[in-house]
Amino acid sequence: MNVIDVQGLTKRYGDRTVVDDVTLTVKEGEISGFLGPNGSGKTTTIRLMCGLLTPDQGSGRVLGMDLRTQAAKIKREVGYMTQRFSFYEDLTIEENLAFVARLYQLKPVQEYVNKALDRLGLSKRRGQLAGNLSGGWKQRLALAASVMHKPKLLLLDEPTAGVDPKARRDFWDEIHSFSSEGMTVLVSTHYMDEAERCHRINYIFDGRLLASGRVADVVEQAGLTTLVLEGVRVDEAIDRLTAMGGIDQVAPFGSRLHVVGRDMEALQNSVNQVATEFDLVSSQGVTNLEDVFIQMMKTPTAFNR
Repeated sequence: MNVIDVQGLTKRYGDRTVVDDVTLTVKEGEISGFLGPNGSGKTTTIRLMCGLLTPDQGSGRVLGMDLRTQAAKIKREVGYMTQRFSFYEDLTIEENLAFVARLYQLKPVQEYVNKALDRLGLSKRRGQLAGNLSGGWKQRLALAASVMHKPKLLLLDEPTAGVDPKARRDFWDEIHSFSSEGMTVLVSTHYMDEAERCHRINYIFDGRLLASGRVADVVEQAGLTTLVLEGVRVDEAIDRLTAMGGIDQVAPFGSRLHVVGRDMEALQNSVNQVATEFDLVSSQGVTNLEDVFIQMMKTPTAFNR
């Protein structure tokens, strides 16, 4: 069953098309990653799907409800964690959650608040002012508020931006826990390690959806080859490589260079030539998700669906 099933979503502001003919499905119980650079249309697409914005074109259903005619019902049935912390900083964690519980008309309020505090490990901090929380604890508060009403669909917009690696990992453990209980999650992120924790990913650029599928499938379908150069003079070889045919990306990783291209034969010839010139060792590398997304940003028309 598709919890999200939208076709041709388009949103314009004046003469600027922010979301351009996006068709997207997310299956029940799936964690679906939503990736793309800043300004690519991720947030606007999420707001269209949770009923906060009305599309100029397109249609679809979220949780079985029509985007255009049942937007108010959709808003009540999904959990939405915004990119920016949006709670009252002069209220405590407990007071903020009680406020949210009343908005959703959850009764008894204290019972819902206590369950949310316990689930996200916030009980010992219940009396702490939200404004005094670190990024990781603010994130937990926002997640607790988003799931209090037990939504079947959770929409997370850049939820881990600006928090430390430990807090990010803990957050993702919670997401997978919710998913194992049947909750469907759509999460936007800039972090490649987070994208690889999703069941499926969707990449959007300049308002258009360029790729969807499992991480391994998206990487394979990109058709990129990655070679690795190692040696004392790798830094000297960078300028030479970028000027040669068949090479689309050159990225230094410590004492190694990752060289990426779409034309495997041309790439191999160029890398072999540079390896000889600079006394470097060449070997086969593994194309990763970051390589694919950098390529999509450089040549989006090559990936248009």
